[in-house]
Amino acid sequence: METQNFASQSGNGTHATAAIMAADSPILELKGLEKQYFGTHALKPTDLAFKAGEIHAIVGENGAGKSTLIKLLTGVIPRTGGDVYWRGEPVALGTPIEAIKHGINAVHQEVVLCPHLSVAANIFLGEEHLRFGLLRHRNMVRDAQKILDDLGFDLPAHATLSDLTIGQQQLIATARAATRGARFLIFDEPTAYLTRKEGMQLFALIRRMQANGVTIVYISHRMEEVFELADRVSVLRDGTLVGTRDIADTNENELIAMMINRSIEQIYHKDSFEFGKSILETRNLSGKGFENISLTVREGEIVGLYGLIGAGRSEFVTTVFGRHPKSSGSILWKGEEVDIRREKDAIKLGIALAPESRRDQGLCLSLPVSLNLNLPVYPKLSRGGIISKSKESAQADRQIADLRIKTSTRSASAASLSGGNQQKIVIGKWLNHGAKLFIFDEPTVGVDVGTKAEIYRLFSALLSQGAGIILISSYLPEVYELADKLHVFRRGEMVASHQFKSASHEDILTKALGSAPANPILSGES
Repeated sequence: METQNFASQSGNGTHATAAIMAADSPILELKGLEKQYFGTHALKPTDLAFKAGEIHAIVGENGAGKSTLIKLLTGVIPRTGGDVYWRGEPVALGTPIEAIKHGINAVHQEVVLCPHLSVAANIFLGEEHLRFGLLRHRNMVRDAQKILDDLGFDLPAHATLSDLTIGQQQLIATARAATRGARFLIFDEPTAYLTRKEGMQLFALIRRMQANGVTIVYISHRMEEVFELADRVSVLRDGTLVGTRDIADTNENELIAMMINRSIEQIYHKDSFEFGKSILETRNLSGKGFENISLTVREGEIVGLYGLIGAGRSEFVTTVFGRHPKSSGSILWKGEEVDIRREKDAIKLGIALAPESRRDQGLCLSLPVSLNLNLPVYPKLSRGGIISKSKESAQADRQIADLRIKTSTRSASAASLSGGNQQKIVIGKWLNHGAKLFIFDEPTVGVDVGTKAEIYRLFSALLSQGAGIILISSYLPEVYELADKLHVFRRGEMVASHQFKSASHEDILTKALGSAPANPILSGES
């Protein structure tokens, strides 16, 4: 997958300010808005105004209150106190239907559509085309295709949603929101799963909507996108609005300091360790989506895999993990050839996989935090088939404390936590297992800079204990700064390998693209 700096490719950086000039008064204003959960202040009394036609970024760590703010504005949860004014008039926003009627809508980081239905059915969900009580699906497909074409989204309206990539599903969710008469549209980490092309399409649409007077609230952990798109930016920390700045009057260092009280230099954390024995070796390993991959991971080493969407990185590691069969080649574990046919085989050896999609593949969202953390180790917590509740609680509490997982209780559902804290659970359950090789597939997608720093320090802790790490990331600066050896994938093949920082960003991206990049900033290079 490829997630890059799309903003620089979507325009020349000038903001469509005509709509703002025409209506400088707030379209939505919050006065003392707050939310409490059983004594926990998720959002402390907040005063904030959004101007008509502006792009207003919201930044902050996971758990800072961003998700709570979204839920309050879209009517998903009731507020504890304060007032909300829409075009100067007080509104309750007590239900999602009321919010939608006012023109307030959201495109969430995790797609909340119906995967078993067609793209067209999802776009017109709740507003289906009927005749004499019968669904006119062919007409819906035709009209949906016109909507997608008009928006510049090269997507098939007749396809089943689950057949599309996560990024493409995100664009469908955007199309659905954009066609429902939205006047106030919230984007929550919209580019986390998008390719460069998809991101450029999204940014072009956002600018178009802004020019038409739509207010955009843009929530992102990618600072380059915030500075390229936004007119103003507000910072949340621990449920408190720290401040609002005009984008022209601030910089990345100031915003990060406001968010986490640390400088940007402290984010990427890498300790050097002496490499030990080989943990994993693949020799000409081939499978669905990749072929002839040979690499080695040693104790104390981070091996990075970089490439664009469909390059074969995820397919390679899921085959190593036993999720998909190999077609040829061999896998060696601590020098001995092994046959990994099932995930159970990999787990038994000591291989752990934190998958790309934590919600779909890494968590049981409706179940408690403690159960998710302990899933791989329940045999160790049981005797005679009976789970020891004291051991279960102690194990979960230790991981919650060590990983600084923000949860009201170990019994809270995983779905109730922020994205960054959910990712900590995915990682934490494998720490309990005591694995020797950790595969992290996009471990920092949708998490804030503070949580990223914690995850990077966790990498160092694992390496210090003699573990090895395979790190897959579509954000080139991440693998560039952390990987001791970086392998570049393209179209299912390994096309280049580099020692730590032995090649430039541009060289690496050129190999991944198969040609010289049109703009090196796509690699995240500043």
